[in-house]
Amino acid sequence: MRYCILLIMMFLSPPPDSVKVAFWNLENFFDPFVDSTRAYNEFTENGGQHWTKTRFYNKRNNIYKAILSFSGSQPIGIMGVCEVENEFVLNALFAQTPLKRFNYRWVHYEGPDRRGIDPAIIYSKDKFQLIYSEAIPFYNPNDTAMVSRDILYAKFFDYRSDTLHCFVNHWPSKYRGELETAEARNCAAGIVRRKVDSIVAVIPEAKIIIMGDFNDTPESPCIREVLGAKHHSETTENDLLVNMFAKAEDLGFKGTLKHQDSWSIFDQIIVTKTLINSNSLHCTSSDARIIHDPMLLTEDATYHGVKLNRTYLGPRYLGGLSDHLPVVLLLRY
Repeated sequence: MRYCILLIMMFLSPPPDSVKVAFWNLENFFDPFVDSTRAYNEFTENGGQHWTKTRFYNKRNNIYKAILSFSGSQPIGIMGVCEVENEFVLNALFAQTPLKRFNYRWVHYEGPDRRGIDPAIIYSKDKFQLIYSEAIPFYNPNDTAMVSRDILYAKFFDYRSDTLHCFVNHWPSKYRGELETAEARNCAAGIVRRKVDSIVAVIPEAKIIIMGDFNDTPESPCIREVLGAKHHSETTENDLLVNMFAKAEDLGFKGTLKHQDSWSIFDQIIVTKTLINSNSLHCTSSDARIIHDPMLLTEDATYHGVKLNRTYLGPRYLGGLSDHLPVVLLLRY
């Protein structure tokens, strides 16, 4: 126990020559207003979820407090998020709360998701300069009518002569069944892998970070085989990608989401080997953590232990933060 506490304290008080990268699925972070351009308006006061301004700002305030908590003594440098509706919610969270002192900016594109939720990248302008960004469309050649979230790509310069390529993902869910939706996640993985390969073909030493809610575990074929990301101990000389969240025993907690009594790691950060072997900006296997602050969890009376302190359970409002835990990776200089 003493050793675990020491590790957490070291992670929250990182060395000065370092930067934190994080990802968090914010669970349906909608504004409370009716969007006349969309058919889906369940997250409004008169919609099915009865999403009021009071509920919105309560969630906003809880999220910013959680981010401040797991930032510790050092603000997050780059943070990927998903399930955000628009610029309004990003501005409300990062520019209208105490987080504004970290001079955050963000990259967001309105995507094709039926409900209107998108991925976004937030970055500290004090630490990074945005060079380029784009939304990469999802495409399934075997089901061209299928629509899913874009994959968000951004390229940053870190003021220390390092360039970071970042991908934020929210892959198709298992809502229609695991086997029925596996092909869709394989398609998303293939899109990311082809983009990574195109970057590395031009810049072999490129430092690339792939983060997101992959709606699948590190052992799944879409992660291990199609994307080609494995735990560092399993990689060979020919492997390009290392999954920093492949083994729960390295991460300080058993998973990022819970179904009944079972925890899984759907939220992951994956890096190119150049970030493991670099003499400049780099990370090690001990630099990845699942954040499990008490405010993110609540007692699980049915399946014992703890469960996510989520905002909704179906149509029932619970008042919590999210149905996923955040993940953080420390990069060192």
